[in-house]
Amino acid sequence: MPHRYFTTEISNGTATLRGADAHHLSRVMRGKLGDTVILCDGNAVEYTATITGFGPETVEFSVEPGYPSAAEPSVEVTLFVGYPKQDKLEQVIRHGVELGCTHFVPFFSRYCVAAPKKEEQKNERYNRIAFEAAKQCGRGVLPDVALPLPNFGALCRSLEGYDLVLFCYELGGAPLRQLLADAQPADGQRLKIALITGAEGGFAVEEAEMAANAGVKTVGLGPRILRCETAPLAVLSAVMTLTGNLE
Repeated sequence: MPHRYFTTEISNGTATLRGADAHHLSRVMRGKLGDTVILCDGNAVEYTATITGFGPETVEFSVEPGYPSAAEPSVEVTLFVGYPKQDKLEQVIRHGVELGCTHFVPFFSRYCVAAPKKEEQKNERYNRIAFEAAKQCGRGVLPDVALPLPNFGALCRSLEGYDLVLFCYELGGAPLRQLLADAQPADGQRLKIALITGAEGGFAVEEAEMAANAGVKTVGLGPRILRCETAPLAVLSAVMTLTGNLE
């Protein structure tokens, strides 16, 4: 399989790759004139590209007409993740990208064990992890990781624009299969879904009430208690399976 790289510099049948990826292709992979790679523009369009030249920090290409990325799911999923301790969020981001998640929004809540600390620096790392995971698994877009929301109220105020918002609660809720079957995309194209999962301590009763007042749909994830790093990947996998995106 040809190597894959992301670049926004694609126009009029040519493209340019810069920075670390250009270094990787020219120095590490020892790319040669005439070699073929796949370039992605970050908007689910891919291009077959042939190397035509090398600069000090760039690689130049000629590109064939673009085509839609086959790796992008038919649903656009945003994962709101209760901020976990240690490196668990990195695991969720890395594997969530592989499963097809497009946006990640960490949040702090009443029972979070972790506390805010150097979040801007950590956010840079989280986005690098998402970027590398997207390259590794063949995504056609660049998933993004937002700075964490300070509390559950801020989360509830950020839920506009979704066709379906699912609140994963340990006390159970409506069947996930039925909620997905009934959902319809407002734009007539891709269903926009938000998934909300908790941190180690779960959700407080008042947070569950806030979610209900915000109009979200409460769902359960089976009779077992899932760890905070397992729950987001479990519900994401279920959504992708039930929408036909793991077939």
